[in-house]
Amino acid sequence: MIRPNPINLIIALGAFNAFIAVAAGAFAAHGLRDILSSEYLNTFNTAADYQLIHGIGLVLVGLINKQNTNRCNTASALFMLAGIILFSGSLYLLTLTATPWLGIITPFGGVCFLIAWLTLGFNYLLSDE
Repeated sequence: MIRPNPINLIIALGAFNAFIAVAAGAFAAHGLRDILSSEYLNTFNTAADYQLIHGIGLVLVGLINKQNTNRCNTASALFMLAGIILFSGSLYLLTLTATPWLGIITPFGGVCFLIAWLTLGFNYLLSDE
């Protein structure tokens, strides 16, 4: 079994998440437009937007990690991935299943996004390299 190194895995996960986000956006525009309410359609699109942004963020963190491998970069990537799952995943499920209580999960994903960006920023602000 081929196992990519952890840095390449971060980049691959970012690319796959960007792919899923673009596909989700297309699905919303063409497949869900007549099915979901405008509020749920906007929510679904928000999930796709945040997934795309953070998929690209994962690619960038992976590329940065190729130049300067450290635990803060890896932690930032893990928080971005957790944020995608919790934030975008909960919003996708909420809109497709009309299960409002799933919205309780969404803020935890948002907090993961915030931690990811702060971890990355402070890592380089406080770095002497």
